[in-house]
Amino acid sequence: MNQPIADIVRLSEMISGETGIIRSVENNNHYLSLLEMGFLPGEKIAVENTAPLRDPISVRVADYQVSLRKEEATCIIVERTMI
Repeated sequence: MNQPIADIVRLSEMISGETGIIRSVENNNHYLSLLEMGFLPGEKIAVENTAPLRDPISVRVADYQVSLRKEEATCIIVERTMI
């Protein structure tokens, strides 16, 4: 039986209303601050709103609402899920 292929994207590619599970956070200048804000692998995430140019992006993670710059959101790898 064929298993469905996971839909893995960067958080910056998601649109308002989409949900997912964080799969990884790239190790760069934003790595520690993103982990401290609750962006941990396995955590559920929901995109609540995006600005017209997708910068910033407002998300809900670990029961917090957080706004991220596109540069930061690009570092977060998410597996999209259905609500």
